[in-house]
Amino acid sequence: MALQQVFTRVKQASRKLPMLSEDTVTKVLQDLAANAVKETDAILLANQQDLERMDENDPKYDRLKLTGERVASIANDIRNVAELPSPLGRVLTERRMENGLEMKKVSVPLGVIGVIYEARPNVTFDVFSLCLRSGNALLLKGGSDAKCSNAAIVKLIHQVLEQNGVDKDIVQLLPPEREATHEMLHAVGYVDIIIPRGSQGLINYVRENSKVPVIETGAGIVHTYFDAYADLTTGKDIIINAKTRRVSVCNALDCLVIHEDRLPDLAEIGKGLAAEGVKLFADGAAFAALQGAYPADLLQEATEEHFGTEFLSLKMSVKTVAGLTEAIEHINTYTSQHSEAIISDKEEHIDLFLKAVDAAAVYANTSTAFTDGAQFGLGAEIGISTQKLHARGPMALEELTSYKWIIKGKGQVRA
Repeated sequence: MALQQVFTRVKQASRKLPMLSEDTVTKVLQDLAANAVKETDAILLANQQDLERMDENDPKYDRLKLTGERVASIANDIRNVAELPSPLGRVLTERRMENGLEMKKVSVPLGVIGVIYEARPNVTFDVFSLCLRSGNALLLKGGSDAKCSNAAIVKLIHQVLEQNGVDKDIVQLLPPEREATHEMLHAVGYVDIIIPRGSQGLINYVRENSKVPVIETGAGIVHTYFDAYADLTTGKDIIINAKTRRVSVCNALDCLVIHEDRLPDLAEIGKGLAAEGVKLFADGAAFAALQGAYPADLLQEATEEHFGTEFLSLKMSVKTVAGLTEAIEHINTYTSQHSEAIISDKEEHIDLFLKAVDAAAVYANTSTAFTDGAQFGLGAEIGISTQKLHARGPMALEELTSYKWIIKGKGQVRA
């Protein structure tokens, strides 16, 4: 089928979505969660076909990999979305004008959302559940790395939709070839918003080539500042969690910024990182503090390229600063405006950091690993927006809506 026909069918199907009852949407999502668990073996078989084509040392391998535990977690996220109320039809503003006109600003779907993503088959489940609950149709453009996984998941979604009498054209998977990306980026009149999820290179390509509006998500160059007033025990745990919990995700720590007075504590902080095999790229002062206290094969002097890098692996840079102002300046210079954190017991420093650091999520005394739609109580997420127009941070149901004005009168005409 020509892509133009696919776009047309999805656009037509999108117009039916706002009319679906909440009960129907809930039933589809509950059935999908149950069937995902039931069909775990089939999903993992398809996923294994994808994994066999990828080097295990590729940072994308962990993102691509599905396990029984991960499928169960995905199903639980779908159930969470099923329990959330619809974001549609909310009255955002209501007023009665002097001339008697009654005005309401009411939330409505965006329409057709195109999602371009790389080796992340979980995205297929996540974005479908959120788009269905928010009344949006969905065009998926996954990468060739996950083509078997995505095809198996979309087949399962279509089966559930058909069983519930819902038009399966509300979600379609485009071919993995790059030509399909080009076609979707130019599908003006058919696609309302495009959301890229993946590397900075992918996001840049979409932003520079799309004729359809784009919401940027994904790339996370994440810093944590260890202040002069930071608690060592608390700080160690936060840093290890932020770096090693899951290194291939966008909220993983990339750069530890440390106050120069705390360099004597760097060896202690490094124990847990070394145990996990984290390679450190340390600036001069940090390198000197770590020499002899950190495994030599995991320690290297940093160069400029190591700052402002999203590693997505067991690698991390270390930057020494003279104080809070310098830490904020460094972070604001290299941030991708995703997630940034401070570890400190001094409230004045925390308050200044939270105000001055420009990112979608800013933390104090906790791990950046919490930047996640489910962790924010949003059910799931379609991505982490790193821009400022329309949405910022985890994008869930509310962020997948726009609004329209509804005006009721009794014959009024304008003078």
